[in-house]
Amino acid sequence: MSNIQQPGTFTLGDRSVKRLGYGAMQLAGPGVFGPPKDRAAAVAVLREAIERGVDHIDTSDFYGPHITNQLIREALHPYQDDLVIVTKIGARRGEDGSWIPAFSREELTQAVHDNLRNLGVNVLDVVNLRSMFGIHGPAEGSIEEPLAALAELQRQGLVRHIGLSNVTPAQIAEGRRLCEIVCVQNQYNLAHRSDDAMIDDLGRDGIAYVPFFPLGGFSPLQSSTLSSVAARLEATPMQVALAWLLRRAPNILLIPGTSSVQHLQENLAAAECMLPDDAIKELDLVVSAEAA
Repeated sequence: MSNIQQPGTFTLGDRSVKRLGYGAMQLAGPGVFGPPKDRAAAVAVLREAIERGVDHIDTSDFYGPHITNQLIREALHPYQDDLVIVTKIGARRGEDGSWIPAFSREELTQAVHDNLRNLGVNVLDVVNLRSMFGIHGPAEGSIEEPLAALAELQRQGLVRHIGLSNVTPAQIAEGRRLCEIVCVQNQYNLAHRSDDAMIDDLGRDGIAYVPFFPLGGFSPLQSSTLSSVAARLEATPMQVALAWLLRRAPNILLIPGTSSVQHLQENLAAAECMLPDDAIKELDLVVSAEAA
């Protein structure tokens, strides 16, 4: 059994969590829409994650929609005291599975209540406001109005902590003027590293950075350098990619997702994948090679 305590912990809100967690997005059906093909298998993945020491699960009620939160409740409720469940709001799903901005005060309030109901809790540990000015990546636009609505829900006691997702540095600065921000969740991985400076800036202020698509998302990372390093270390390329992220900065919290118990076990084993300095130097150059 892998020791996921090895990379240490980092503060998320007022809790200390292990740096290797689990993202529940892939538990929904194809395209993160509809139910899973095998509900029992999805429940088994969640229970295996907790059994192996995971104490940080990332989800959203617009996964499915509603599906992943209902699965989490079925598999894990009543929740262990040390489990931190992070959700996100700011979008909804169309009948065709499309992703639609849902930024009004009424939509955000409804989303918080949907998350509370489907997770079976009275307060949400952390809620990330997902910017939808650019659906596939950060784009500029003021987040003051929706963030003020979320901060009001926090004052009502429905939300403990607030984070941001899919945001630019300017939006983070705007958000931090309005309320405390405990985490930022953007796309980042070995080959997609536009947030390098942001990660270091957040780390200096004790704010967690939670990369989504740490393994490339719907298009898994492909790199001859990654494969070569993995072969030398007798690890899988995905384990090496996760281990590189853990080495990248101490404020990085990982939430790799999977719908397979076997892949979950492989991902968690990345906690024990020790990368020598020469491997780190090779992997650091992957981004420039991919860009070329």
